[in-house]
Amino acid sequence: MIETSARATIATVIEEFVREELSAENAHIAAAVADMLDAGGKHLRPRITMLSSRACEPGALEDPVLAAYMEMIHVATLIHDDVVDNADVRRGVQSTNRAFGNRFSVLAGDYLFSWVFKKVTQSYPQPVPTILAAMLAEICNGEVRQLRAEGNADLPEAAYSEIIGKKTAELFAACAECGAIVAVAAKRPTNGAEVRDMQRIKALRAYGWSFGMAFQVRDDLLDAIADEETLGKPAGSDLREKKVTLPLINALRSGGPSVRAAVDGLFARDDASAPEAEGDLAAVVDAIRSSRAVELTTASIERYVDAAETSLLAIAPSEARDELAAIARSLTDMGRP
Repeated sequence: MIETSARATIATVIEEFVREELSAENAHIAAAVADMLDAGGKHLRPRITMLSSRACEPGALEDPVLAAYMEMIHVATLIHDDVVDNADVRRGVQSTNRAFGNRFSVLAGDYLFSWVFKKVTQSYPQPVPTILAAMLAEICNGEVRQLRAEGNADLPEAAYSEIIGKKTAELFAACAECGAIVAVAAKRPTNGAEVRDMQRIKALRAYGWSFGMAFQVRDDLLDAIADEETLGKPAGSDLREKKVTLPLINALRSGGPSVRAAVDGLFARDDASAPEAEGDLAAVVDAIRSSRAVELTTASIERYVDAAETSLLAIAPSEARDELAAIARSLTDMGRP
């Protein structure tokens, strides 16, 4: 595990940036972002960033500032997600868009993105800014593809995988890759192409990507089978938004005509989140839970976790490598990691 002092450092850095530097420029945006950060979260992205540094270069100094930037990029994506999804709750508390309105929340997310990238370009050499810029483009691409796929009960699994690869896995991959690159750059001068081609850095990026895929598939499964207290948001949120996720795809594959009829009935509604849609929603949730969807989706999570652990075999043994493997393996536990 990352030491308590390191976790505290990340929290301190984030608080300093949001409450002091950002507040000086725009207090209202700082308040919106601070509310989201205060809601908690697992800080998986900072953990992977810092552990990747240590796994790549044993003895390397951790960079909690870079780790904090990664968490702030994540928070900005959550703010935008809640606007797109018209969400009311995030991490068990009122979402930013519900508290401050959609228009303000869009601007807050945009401001946070641009502020973080300004800091990154001022503080880190190439290829770190290029990696993060490309990652942000992929996240936006994935969100657009997900929007276009809403309500499409015929969405292929390959299309779903491409969506979550862009909207979730790319950020985890960038965390691992950038953490490793910064550790290498601290010890020796390198150019962008050279450092990205290093086997251990490519291996850590591959780890981050596979971890992100497992994380999102697991999150989508929990949305269908967990309760609201566990999720920190209403259960069945994806179905209310007509998102087609792997558990639903697997339920449609394995559940027969009755499942397809239930899904078509829910998706045919103008508003799948309306009170009158609750019966259709319950039928689809029950179909997911009672079909082979849970078994099939869990098997996919296992495959991605196995791929993440396999990627780490290219890294020299260390406590940091072991912790990265343990974090990945924890995703096979259907409680919260």
